[in-house]
Amino acid sequence: MIISRKMLAGMLIKYLNREMELTSLASWAEEMMMKDADFENGYFELLRDTFARIGLADVREFGLTWDDCYDYLHGLGYDVRVEVFETI
Repeated sequence: MIISRKMLAGMLIKYLNREMELTSLASWAEEMMMKDADFENGYFELLRDTFARIGLADVREFGLTWDDCYDYLHGLGYDVRVEVFETI
């Protein structure tokens, strides 16, 4: 299995959209690091470091802020924008 930037970005987006809990994201990142998987060519260090940091996000001292997510997504090659819609 190849772990790609797109895969990681998709999970971060799910977290930001509250489609998954922080503990689930951190567990997923830890699991990906333990699997015998390869990182996308040319992005080994970026993916490894990002997965390692997200894997610790469920520990209170580390956490995961909006700025962290923004920086990770930007580093993965994504432009981050927020849209807010009125629901009432």
